[in-house]
Amino acid sequence: MSTLDVPDARRDRDAAPSAMSPRLRKLVLTTHVTCSVGWIGAVAGFLVLSIAGLAGQDGETVRGAYLAMDLIGAYVIVPMSLASLATGLLQALGTRWGLLQHYWVLAKFVLAILATVALMVHQFLAVAEAKARVLGAPAGTAPSAGPLGVQLVGDATLAIVVLLAAVTLSVFKPWGRTSYGRRRQLQRRAAALRTAPMPHRGRVTGDGPSARLKATLIVVGLIVVVVGFLLSRPSVTSLFLR
Repeated sequence: MSTLDVPDARRDRDAAPSAMSPRLRKLVLTTHVTCSVGWIGAVAGFLVLSIAGLAGQDGETVRGAYLAMDLIGAYVIVPMSLASLATGLLQALGTRWGLLQHYWVLAKFVLAILATVALMVHQFLAVAEAKARVLGAPAGTAPSAGPLGVQLVGDATLAIVVLLAAVTLSVFKPWGRTSYGRRRQLQRRAAALRTAPMPHRGRVTGDGPSARLKATLIVVGLIVVVVGFLLSRPSVTSLFLR
């Protein structure tokens, strides 16, 4: 039975309380979708440039491709990935879905973590080294990134597959609730039977959801600070290349 077939009273009883107002929830969702779509689009552009850099015969075209890849990775893909991860975490902890209550949410979060970590290694090691090799090629010779060129094409292809898998999870929401989610559902049903319905749906009382939201905002703030620090200090990038 889908949620559309469940009576309103039962949905009210089974749904976890939301820690965000409807307006804030829509804002976070819009930001998350925008960043996720931007992430996919930027990776697709990166893939095209990596193919051009690998197969190109003109030296200026190859140099331009790897320089553009480095800029897109550092100033578009990395910020978009971190923003997507942060807003996704905020949405999971601040809405009825929860982070650990549904398998699809948990699987998507794990994919986002793995993709972000791999992206950091990819950007600050592989991409930067490939750009250095190409730009450092002697004048009059055909610049080449060597095996790194093939690796960049494979990495970008794999990244698109992972991101499309995350989109598929968001659309189809498979596998239902986790065991923890089922226990929470039973607890909410039992509590609903013992207490009268709340006059305003979605109003949060107690310290649980608000504390969860505060913790999420702290995590988001830390991620933003770290991203700003990395992007504003070129010396940080050089540490990965030593």
